[in-house]
Amino acid sequence: MAGNSFGQAFRITTAGESHGPGNVVIIDGCPPGIELTPELLAVDLNRRRPGQSKIVTQRNEADEPEILAGVFEGRTTGTSIAILIRNTDQKSKDYSNIKELYRPGHADYTFDRKYGFRDYRGGGRSSARETTARVAAGVVAKQLLAAQLGVRVIGYVKQVGDIVADVPDPAAVTLEQVETLPGGEPNIVRCPDVSRVPEMIQLIEAVRKDQDSIGGVAELVATGVPAGLGEPVFDKLKADLAKALFSLPAVLGVEYGSGFGCARMRGSAHNDPFVPDPGGVPHPAGVPSARTTKNHHGGMLGGISSGMPIVLRAAIKPTSSLPRPQDTINRQGEVASVRTTGRHDPCLLPRFIPMGEAMVAIVLADHYLRQRSQLG
Repeated sequence: MAGNSFGQAFRITTAGESHGPGNVVIIDGCPPGIELTPELLAVDLNRRRPGQSKIVTQRNEADEPEILAGVFEGRTTGTSIAILIRNTDQKSKDYSNIKELYRPGHADYTFDRKYGFRDYRGGGRSSARETTARVAAGVVAKQLLAAQLGVRVIGYVKQVGDIVADVPDPAAVTLEQVETLPGGEPNIVRCPDVSRVPEMIQLIEAVRKDQDSIGGVAELVATGVPAGLGEPVFDKLKADLAKALFSLPAVLGVEYGSGFGCARMRGSAHNDPFVPDPGGVPHPAGVPSARTTKNHHGGMLGGISSGMPIVLRAAIKPTSSLPRPQDTINRQGEVASVRTTGRHDPCLLPRFIPMGEAMVAIVLADHYLRQRSQLG
């Protein structure tokens, strides 16, 4: 199977299946001296892990990371980093009834058409369980970006079904707002607009009781990104970010800045005027520091970062695994019905947030190291 690696200067390779022994990631290109411990990795892995609240799958995985290589005395050595997250609560018998069936919305059929063979236990390699490895790699990327650039990557739930959060300034959202409600209790839906949180939870619980699921939108924001990251043709920063997010399970749409809203706008309204930025970082060639008064461009112009916050949104489909009967066919091509047992999220959004953050951070770390190597 090809396509298990991502990135150039900061490159990750993952391996593992939903119901195998575990998932592992190897990270190449991370500079030495970056702080990295199992405790740091556990923060985002706990945000991604199943069983964390009443509105997510109740699969009970500890997701405790094991650093196998590339770290000494709590800091990266500059060599390849290997991190393992073991599977401990897989119940493969829950999937024995779908061995010969193709679940709607899943990769069962396409895997069979491509390979003529598949691991039917929870989706195998196509399962979102694989993203544990990406989230671990994302922590390494976040640590690198924070240490060397002061970059911060924050994601949150913008929409569940028809319920849309009001977030006037995406760049001002903090991790505390995403993770904790004003009263101190966990923000289990990860929406910073607290007025919408009860509605979102109520909708998620309602669709679960109806043996159904619901989709939504995640917003991902990177602040502190310097101007100049990205290449102007095929390796545009926006293109690599889109590929990174589309590589995650359940992502059906990606936009940045004004996104599809630009189709209704005139250029005079959509263009973001430049103004001087006296506090900006000096440029060796004397290029002035600037910012824009608006951010319709979402922090990228010509595929290169502008220095403004990078703002992206990902549309996440409803969970495909449903306990209600659905029409399908079996491996013999006969009409059949399938009902997916096991433990699944009625809404993927709350657990998607650390996955989306991870992929954004990995892309930014990769382009930062590529830019650094070009400048010498």
